[in-house]
Amino acid sequence: MHPALQGLITIIIGVGGCVGYFWLSNLVLDKVLFPPRGPNAGRNINRANMIRPWLFLFPALAALGLYLAYPVFETLRLSMIERDGVEEHWVWFANYARMAAEPKFIEALRNNFLWLLVVPAASTAFGLLAAQLTDRLRWGNLAKSLIFMPMAISFVGAAVIWKLVYDYRPIDQEQIGVLNAIVVALGGEPQTWLQIPFWNNFFLMVVLIWIQTGFAMVILSAALRGIPEETVEAAIVDGANPFQIFFKIKVPQIRGTIVVVWTTITLVVLKIFDIVFAMTNGQWGTQVLANYMFDKLFRANDWGVGSASAMVIMVLVTPILVWNVVNARREMK
Repeated sequence: MHPALQGLITIIIGVGGCVGYFWLSNLVLDKVLFPPRGPNAGRNINRANMIRPWLFLFPALAALGLYLAYPVFETLRLSMIERDGVEEHWVWFANYARMAAEPKFIEALRNNFLWLLVVPAASTAFGLLAAQLTDRLRWGNLAKSLIFMPMAISFVGAAVIWKLVYDYRPIDQEQIGVLNAIVVALGGEPQTWLQIPFWNNFFLMVVLIWIQTGFAMVILSAALRGIPEETVEAAIVDGANPFQIFFKIKVPQIRGTIVVVWTTITLVVLKIFDIVFAMTNGQWGTQVLANYMFDKLFRANDWGVGSASAMVIMVLVTPILVWNVVNARREMK
């Protein structure tokens, strides 16, 4: 079947199925379950109106349950079993104990916390600085476009770009890596940047900071524009200098937005995988939790430990996600 025809049929079936579902469910509700006639007509109408919203929500709730809730419980189950060929037997928390005893897991956990300390703070700070400076320039919109451009690049694409920046060639060969070319031009020796213990983690972090700074800048720029001009003008009249206006007048008024940006980037960091996988594959001390999970699931074929590491990532992400939602609802009131 031609792909265009197949797509058209899918749309017709999908839309027709939704319309048919809502029509049939309302028909059953109003005509069969709670008919608006007889001595209980008023009560039936109220009952039908109480149930009707759930009829509209049911497809979405069913989809969320199928694609979100079920995988969580299945992953939790897999993390507590051991496969012996085609047979499965419960080992409960033995996979978690085995995972905690592996040096690679400790390395991944340590690196993830290092990423959490550096990337959200640096991305938010650079984004706030860029938002403040570009708003004061005539060509600020062009600068914002250039800073935001990395957001349009996939993580793998960004990793490939920066892998070329860090590329190493022996000193007797021409350097194609930008960083080593600059080092050699200044009289230094080329370095294998991605293989330098500990510091190579920071070279990987630069990639995510480069991407997320544009996101932080756009959100914080909108927040800065929402600050009442009267407060800034009053500070100027009182003799405040630009630094005092920025740090004591503007930043306190957008603190909520700064926290939301910081926590959003934190969620991205906790799930970071693509950049590490494409640039180092977790070698040379750069392992992170998501890459460790991938290695266990699809290379070692160890579904128990791999699922356990997935649960660890979920446990780390969930509190921040819940706090973000609660904070957003609080601000909307």
